[in-house]
Amino acid sequence: MASPRVPAEHLPVARVLPLLGLAHLDRPFDYQVPSTLDDDAQPGVRVRIRFAGRLVDAVLLERRADTEHEGGLSWIERVISPHVVYPPRTARLIEALADRYAGNRSDLIRAALPTRHARAEEADVSTPWEELGETAEPDLSAWAGYAYGMSFVDAVLAGQTARAAWQVAPGDSWAEALAALAVKVVLDGGGALLVVPDQRDVDTLEAALRELVGAKQITVLTAAQGPQARYRRFLSVLAGQGRLVIGTRSAAFAPVHDLRLAVVLHDGDDNLVDPRAPYVHAREVLTTRSAQEGCSLILAGHTRSAETQLLVESGWMHDLVASRDTVRRRAPLIRATADSDFELERDPLAASARLPKRAFEALRGALDRGEPALVQVPRKGYVPTLACASCRAPARCRRCNGPLGLPVRGGEHGSVPTCRWCGAPDARHRCGDCGSPRLRAVVLGADRTAEELGRAFPSVRVVTSGGNRVVDTVPAEKALVVATPGAEPRVDDGAYGAAVLLDTWALLGRQDLRATEDTLSRWAGAATLVAPAYRSGEVVVVADAGLPVVQSLIRWDMVGAAARELAQRRDVGFPPAVHMVAVDGANAALDTFLELVSLPPEVEVLGPVDLPPGVTLPGEYDENRFGPPQRLLLRAPLGPRAALGRALRAAVVAKAGRREDLPLRIQVDPLHIG
Repeated sequence: MASPRVPAEHLPVARVLPLLGLAHLDRPFDYQVPSTLDDDAQPGVRVRIRFAGRLVDAVLLERRADTEHEGGLSWIERVISPHVVYPPRTARLIEALADRYAGNRSDLIRAALPTRHARAEEADVSTPWEELGETAEPDLSAWAGYAYGMSFVDAVLAGQTARAAWQVAPGDSWAEALAALAVKVVLDGGGALLVVPDQRDVDTLEAALRELVGAKQITVLTAAQGPQARYRRFLSVLAGQGRLVIGTRSAAFAPVHDLRLAVVLHDGDDNLVDPRAPYVHAREVLTTRSAQEGCSLILAGHTRSAETQLLVESGWMHDLVASRDTVRRRAPLIRATADSDFELERDPLAASARLPKRAFEALRGALDRGEPALVQVPRKGYVPTLACASCRAPARCRRCNGPLGLPVRGGEHGSVPTCRWCGAPDARHRCGDCGSPRLRAVVLGADRTAEELGRAFPSVRVVTSGGNRVVDTVPAEKALVVATPGAEPRVDDGAYGAAVLLDTWALLGRQDLRATEDTLSRWAGAATLVAPAYRSGEVVVVADAGLPVVQSLIRWDMVGAAARELAQRRDVGFPPAVHMVAVDGANAALDTFLELVSLPPEVEVLGPVDLPPGVTLPGEYDENRFGPPQRLLLRAPLGPRAALGRALRAAVVAKAGRREDLPLRIQVDPLHIG
């Protein structure tokens, strides 16, 4: 017979947070600590408790001498691990983000703490970082090319709180510059944390770091790792061994000791937003940590998001930009040319490749010099859809109004336009707007573009990169590279001789608040891979040269583009000039939410409206029963965000108490609002 449990002598009450993911249960509960667990049950450890008759995981928040609960307390069943995985600095961060995003702390904790793996706890994480490999003295001269760059570096190394929006100059290696600064910070005894959007960027950054430190001195945290590897590396960071940490969005929570430098690359990238509630952005995680922990912060990129520009204009961070002379010296020649049928018809060779004459000549010039040339197209595949060749109105089926395309049969594309919805052919299609019988591909994908370029340059190797076939590097030799945005291969020990940006209107014409910002970012990402103008490097943008975004690329004026974008959003009251909350759900759920929420008086309620195209509610939703889902937008002026977040959380808790099962999704300052 088991002996009865006895409470711990000292601080016998544990306040724990069950990791249930339920809004109305996202609060501390008091439990008794048995004497047998007294030593291991410390604040910050994972424990198992019995909650509502079942065993669940929880985090121990604090030990107390007494409790305010009037009834009897249940016992902590066991300590899952004695490792303190939820230190006070992580707890403060989670509390702030829960208020910021109106989210559950348990959801944020699951994102911040990797799953425990017992075997990983057997690893030795006691070896000091300095003894894990040999280090080289980093070269920080790359920062001298930027105004006040060395002053910023000195402030970071001195342990001061310095924050900068770094505009990477054309041709500069962001990875080498960041690697040098991060390694210097760690060599001086601090910690560095660098967050990038995807695995390609992680690989690029890790390769740059390995030129300076040993492989074991770099702690990589990504979703691609298995549970054991990720948890072992997390424990090394907790123990202070992992001081140089790189990774994707969830790495922003890594509990780096004495964090002195935090970096976010390309903060406008969708990959930096957690797709699960409460939809936290890695930029917000690290800006919060910078404020709480006093660490320096760099928001880096070839372009600048409106959110970063707002931080600069508010004085919270400053510019780190190369001089105009430096930009002119390093940038390729960038020109724009109209995508007009008239110009195409004047040059039969260019027409066969669907290129204006100037773009065709730029590619031919690079190939004649024995250099690779890049062609960026917005989409992968072949021919996604068709439109009128005269007015560009989408080509629609006369039977069901579905989009027309070219069908694939036996691996070959047909020539008769066919509806993608009902399959009806339409050999005699006429535009419903202008009556023209001519059709054109709205976006010719990478595969079709590669096929056309292969016919125009029959003796040249054509490489495609995009979708599931991403090529990391290409040799510095004669070749045509057709790539989708973000999948452009780097040139080994060299650069592209030319780049052509095709179908630009398809990017600019998207019905999205960030269409212009995203397009400029994609263009700049390709242009920076091209050789500078003094080496005959050239970029041709197939777009109207009068467009402000095209002029920003031609002048490489990324700060001016971000300032203009922010000013335009201020004029119309869009984020980040205001706080915007998107609340999605059935009409009944939205009515209940508005009934329960106590919004600050300055908050404006917009809608409801239909969800944006392609957006659905999470989980299973019966639209036939509950009607089409709708979206409410809540707009509030800039200011403290915690009050709005707490009001939203309170409404969600009250709604959960009514036991309604209709889904409701709340996104605070989402990247895309429709």
